[in-house]
Amino acid sequence: MADLPWTSSKREAPEPVRGDRGASILGPRNLPREREVPDLLASPDTDAGTIPNLKFSYADARNRLGSGGWAREITIRELPVATTLAGVNMRLKPGGYRELHYHKEAEWGFMIAGKARVTALDTSGHPFVDDVEAGDIWNFPAGIPHSIQGLGDEGCEFLLVFDDANFSENETFLISDWFAHTPRHVLAKNFGVPESVFANLPTDVEKTRWIFNGTEPTVAKEDAIKCPQGPSQIRYTHRFLKQEPAKAAGGTVRVVDSRNFPAASTIAAAINVVEPGRMRELHWHPNNDEWQYFVRGRARMTVFASGGKARTFDYCAGDVGYVPLGMGHYLENIGDEPMVFLEAFKSDHFADFSANQWLGLSPRQMVKEHLNLDDETLSKLRQDKPLIV
Repeated sequence: MADLPWTSSKREAPEPVRGDRGASILGPRNLPREREVPDLLASPDTDAGTIPNLKFSYADARNRLGSGGWAREITIRELPVATTLAGVNMRLKPGGYRELHYHKEAEWGFMIAGKARVTALDTSGHPFVDDVEAGDIWNFPAGIPHSIQGLGDEGCEFLLVFDDANFSENETFLISDWFAHTPRHVLAKNFGVPESVFANLPTDVEKTRWIFNGTEPTVAKEDAIKCPQGPSQIRYTHRFLKQEPAKAAGGTVRVVDSRNFPAASTIAAAINVVEPGRMRELHWHPNNDEWQYFVRGRARMTVFASGGKARTFDYCAGDVGYVPLGMGHYLENIGDEPMVFLEAFKSDHFADFSANQWLGLSPRQMVKEHLNLDDETLSKLRQDKPLIV
């Protein structure tokens, strides 16, 4: 046995063992991955039945590179259970462009780091320009033409969420791609100029545009576009982290949806900060599936799917999680630093139910006889939403 080419003399934890159940692994193993997901390697006793995979990491996604940065996506193709939303993690170098484009899906953006300038044009022909930084968000409804450009010394990195799980970052409507596939005499007639002015249009759009190097703007956002009819009255950006948060015993929650950001009519979201040892309480969402992005720290989530089925997953920064409609769950900080995660929904509003509040607002005798709880425990049930405990 010792001569087998896949056998190693080096044995390392963890092992799929809980108490007197399970056994060590004798065959090949991926230790870095096993260390990331100990609750898959040795599932808790409360896990049962079959539930689809509810996790995919951007580290496992194909990263498409351009001269001005990169982008990697997690869609229904990477995470089949995620049928409502798709996500893209994108980086732009200083001056780098995500070129002028539009798509059939709404785009909800969250700035992770750095600074960027975003531009858009509303349906009435009024332009929009704004500079955003870490913690800000934007939303461009379906069909709205827009662009993003990295600013400052480091450019930017951001998350994009789209309201169609089948979205692909590789199939958007690019201005350079459109022009490359339009006869030059048509372009000349359309813009009232000679055909010769289009002699140097980009032809290899796949390799030279999409995300490409550019010159950082030298004018303030207020002077970027001079428009006789004036700027757009629609605010496509929002200072998400400057919102006053809902403060809880174990952290904070900020919610953004069409009620405080009218431009976002198809995607609602919340950003949660959970302190070490605390957790986003047992809850569920009645209006749509939950798409998650983990920004910082480590988390454990058990999802209850009804019918005696439950499964536990471990997440770290850069992972995407997913919870189908109605399934009960919690998110526990299992690290030694704050755990920050974004939850997004294909909906115009954020809605959730708290298990604590549900029981706290039910007749005590009823709860007592359902769960065999004593009076002291019943007295501690909450009639509000604890949020993070």
